Amino acid sequence: MPVTESNAQLPAPIKKHQQTRQKLWPLWIITLLALALAVALALWSWQQWNNYQALQQSITSLENDTEQLDRMYGQTGSEQSRRLQALEDKLSEQRELIATQQRQIDHNARELLEAGNRTRTDWLLAEAEYLLRVANQRLMIEKDIRGALAALESGDEVLAESDDIGVYPVRQQLAKEILALKGIVDVDRTGLYLKLEAAIDSIHQLTDSALIHDRAPGFVSGGENLEADASGQGLVAEGWHKVKQTLSQVVVVRRLDEPVKPLLSPEQSAYARLNLQLMLEEAELAVLRGHQQLYSRSLTKASNAINNWYDSSNTRIIALSQTLEELSQKNVDPELPDISRSLELLKARLAGRLDNGEAGKNGSNGEQGDAS
Repeated sequence: MPVTESNAQLPAPIKKHQQTRQKLWPLWIITLLALALAVALALWSWQQWNNYQALQQSITSLENDTEQLDRMYGQTGSEQSRRLQALEDKLSEQRELIATQQRQIDHNARELLEAGNRTRTDWLLAEAEYLLRVANQRLMIEKDIRGALAALESGDEVLAESDDIGVYPVRQQLAKEILALKGIVDVDRTGLYLKLEAAIDSIHQLTDSALIHDRAPGFVSGGENLEADASGQGLVAEGWHKVKQTLSQVVVVRRLDEPVKPLLSPEQSAYARLNLQLMLEEAELAVLRGHQQLYSRSLTKASNAINNWYDSSNTRIIALSQTLEELSQKNVDPELPDISRSLELLKARLAGRLDNGEAGKNGSNGEQGDAS
């Protein structure tokens, strides 16, 4: 056989290098795909983490908003509750006011119905009762004797106009009370108050010239304490007279058996005026209240202060002392009589007339019922 034929029948040689390259390229593709997949997965995870964080922030913000809304709604609810409570309170007050007004209207209506059935005598007795009430009030509370007397006299005149014979005991008691009031010396409280005010004004006008100075008691000159100059005849008497005149000019005798009052400084002078003002204002208060003990004590203290700190020879001090002396003799709290008995008798008479009137009405209604 030829050699060429035998070589043709042998298998073709295999290239090992080409087979090795054909086996590596799928691995590279898989690696790239895995890498791409890992990158994509990382990007997706990062995006999901960002979304989670944003979601968490949104949830936190929603929770804060929810809390704020809860607080706001809670405050609004409490305010609304308070407003509702206030409205309910006002409504209850209005209801009570309406009920009170309704009761007052009913009372006035009954009074008007009863007033239509009253006679002239009933009106006169009611007017007299009012006047007696005024008299008792002025005497017991205000201690106004003149006003109480005028009210009692007016009440007696009104009772005299009525034709009710049952007011005789009332008028008898009124006559006794009027006579008792006339026997009391009336206290002019307004006049006393104005005089005390004038005294306070005079104290404000006192100057340092009214203070105690060298003319105070206990300070006298020798010429004043020596006996009067003699006009005897003879040279001895005339010489003795000249000696006395000379001694009176150079010698001053101060007696030590009488206390000497000290001089007042400007501060003490202001304090003395203020102290006197307070004492007289206390006396004014006692006049208005009718407190005799306080009134006398205040004027006594004021007089003592004037005697101790001021010059008794000053004209203003003399006038002020005389005024306080006159005021101290006044009685601002006289003993007042009891004038309430006439009012009690008149009330009893009114109650009796009312009972008789109601009995008469009931009797007339019963007669009408029997007739029917």
